[in-house]
Amino acid sequence: MKRSDIINDPSIGNKSEAYEAFDDIPTNPNLGRTIGDVINTRYGRRDVLRGMLGVSASTALFSTSALVAPAPAQAGTASRYRFEELIAGNDEMHHVADGYDAKVLLRWGDPITADAPEFDVMDQTAAAQLKQFGYNNDYIGFVPLNEAGTRGLLCVNHEYTNEEVMFPGLGRQDRDGFAGMTPELIDIEMAAHGGSIVEITKDNAGTWQVVRDGKMNRRITPLDTAMVLSGPAAGHERMKTSDDPDGVNVIGTLNNCAGGMTPWGTWLMAEENFHGYYWTDVLDAEGKPDLSAHSDAASKKRYGVPGMWYNWGTRHDRFNIDREPNAPNKFGWVVEVDPMDPTSTPIKRTALGRFRHEGAETTVSSDGKLVVYMGDDNRFDYQYKYVSDGTVSDVASENGKLLDEGTLYVARFDADGTVTWMPLVHGTGPLTTVNGFASQADVLIDTRLAADALGATPMDRPEDAQPRGDGTAYIMLTNNSRREPDEVNPANPRSKSRFGHIIEIKEDGGNHAATFGTWSILVKCGDPSLAEVGAQWNPETSENGWFGSPDNCAIDADGRLWVSTDQGSNWGRTGKSDGLYAVETEGTARGTSKLFFRCPVGGEMCGPYFTDDGKTLFLAVQHPGTDGTKDLKGFERASTFEDPATRWPDFDPAMPPRPSVVVVTKKGGGKIAV
Repeated sequence: MKRSDIINDPSIGNKSEAYEAFDDIPTNPNLGRTIGDVINTRYGRRDVLRGMLGVSASTALFSTSALVAPAPAQAGTASRYRFEELIAGNDEMHHVADGYDAKVLLRWGDPITADAPEFDVMDQTAAAQLKQFGYNNDYIGFVPLNEAGTRGLLCVNHEYTNEEVMFPGLGRQDRDGFAGMTPELIDIEMAAHGGSIVEITKDNAGTWQVVRDGKMNRRITPLDTAMVLSGPAAGHERMKTSDDPDGVNVIGTLNNCAGGMTPWGTWLMAEENFHGYYWTDVLDAEGKPDLSAHSDAASKKRYGVPGMWYNWGTRHDRFNIDREPNAPNKFGWVVEVDPMDPTSTPIKRTALGRFRHEGAETTVSSDGKLVVYMGDDNRFDYQYKYVSDGTVSDVASENGKLLDEGTLYVARFDADGTVTWMPLVHGTGPLTTVNGFASQADVLIDTRLAADALGATPMDRPEDAQPRGDGTAYIMLTNNSRREPDEVNPANPRSKSRFGHIIEIKEDGGNHAATFGTWSILVKCGDPSLAEVGAQWNPETSENGWFGSPDNCAIDADGRLWVSTDQGSNWGRTGKSDGLYAVETEGTARGTSKLFFRCPVGGEMCGPYFTDDGKTLFLAVQHPGTDGTKDLKGFERASTFEDPATRWPDFDPAMPPRPSVVVVTKKGGGKIAV
């Protein structure tokens, strides 16, 4: 399918929907052994064709104590999540379970420094945006500043921008050749990306508030934030650009999706769809980027560079591959930021690999090593983890080297229910000079190509991955609309899969640093009442509790799994807005899900982050009023600045919808869902 076909598709309502639809086309040529093939081998195709699992497969998939369809439900299954389930739906508002407050804490444009101007949506400037809360808040982390945890720093990623509802009178720019994107608007977009560090405090009434003059409040952006590169790829020839002949410096970070917090309190910002920001003026006869003059054309093609979904490269050479062919190699990394020091320089840690990082969730292994789980969010791409050489120290300043000195692994899921973590180390197996990997730097710059060479298992869009302290990790697989019918199988059962599933990994010996473990399927998402969907939940899951497209997740202080969803423009297939769900992982309740919070129409549920005491939950609502608004009954058209499907959260006729952070607390106090 051509890019122009997607851009001009009348069913696609905005640029971000078109961007995602284009990325539905996989860049991985190594599709001979998908996760579907592995699951099919493990459980048997005959069971799929019957539309059910046999007893032995059910036991292997969910464990002997679990209830799975089509087994009969047992009455009175105990739930570890104590709240009255929310009713699913989709409208202009956000909703939370009864007995809880969900208050907007931060909105796009809110001033976050003492000298920041008040937000004026009709007179936006880059200078103002650099002092205001950014757009499309995604990952949220929290660093407590006192023992009681009533003061702290929010660390928030800002993934991308939706110009059609962000700027007055502009409309969709991908269809208009970016004709309306002036240099000033480009710089405002850049200033709205990146991240925000904001001090917040809880008052005596239990209400969280922004400390506008907080000394550590800070914006980090691709417009002006200086960063350095560290690890094996720093200083490599392929990292050198005209403005950085040493290959160790870079301006900014972008498309920061999920992330993580380290045990020593630093913030990891994951760079995801960086490819879309690069530009070229050199096109072939079909209007596609012509990479014939690029010595690294295979690498660029594997990463989808240049995507040309933003026209920043028409103003800034560092986003134009004609002028700076190495510039894309400086993005697609994990960035470490010290939120406690507003003068600190963020560091791109190249040892963690270069790909479309969805997240970077950390844990400490049973032998004291730092482990980081990371997914590459593309159809048929891979699941990774990184294990440090050294052990985590109580002295925070000694831990930085852990993110430079260690081993990056990629997962192979085998038919016998085992997972093997294969090291991405130069000289190992095919990762040699003769195969195009002249050094460890090449392995890391071209992590995708290295994982291809090792025969990693192509997955269904691995997004967030959340480790638990007992050696368990949960992998969110959002969907894969490119799965072919001959890949149908019981545990990943759908061709053109649009609903996704969740894999549970048990690392060998309960040690997250292990190179071997076992895997099983926790749930297969979608509507269980429709046989053709092939969903699988515990029968105790209600009509409100099932969901599609798992994305971000969190483990709370009690070890319970919470999952947020990102259906994009496809929420019309479920009839439900995106939301946050409590998912049981243990005992007879395993595979049960309950809806706790849901977004306003067009919004994506991101963030979920619990404070250590379990009494506060931070949530991020991205791009409200944008995705799939054609399916909202009574609206049924694409949103614009002047005519949005919702004006959440302000509901001011002069204000468009604004991405916002919501803080959830229990009425009367206490831990959430306990």
